[in-house]
Amino acid sequence: MSKTLFDKVWDTHVVRKIEGGPDVLFIDRHLIHEVTSPVAFLGLKSRGIKVLYPERTFATADHNTPTINQH
Repeated sequence: MSKTLFDKVWDTHVVRKIEGGPDVLFIDRHLIHEVTSPVAFLGLKSRGIKVLYPERTFATADHNTPTINQH
C-alpha cells in the first residue's frame, strides 16, 4: 500500500521509534504566537535550556489586539 503525504512527512522526521510508545520526532519549524510562547520561553530560560535552532522559529501576533486603553 502506498504512503500518504502525512506518512511520508512523518517518516522523514522520526528520530527514534519507541517499542509500544510514541515516535520521537525532529521538529524543524516552530510556529509561535504572543499568548503562550513568552511563558514557554521563560520556562526554557529558567531551566537553562536554549532554543537549538532559533532561525527556524517564526512568530506572529494574532491573539491579542487591544481595543481600549491604547494610549
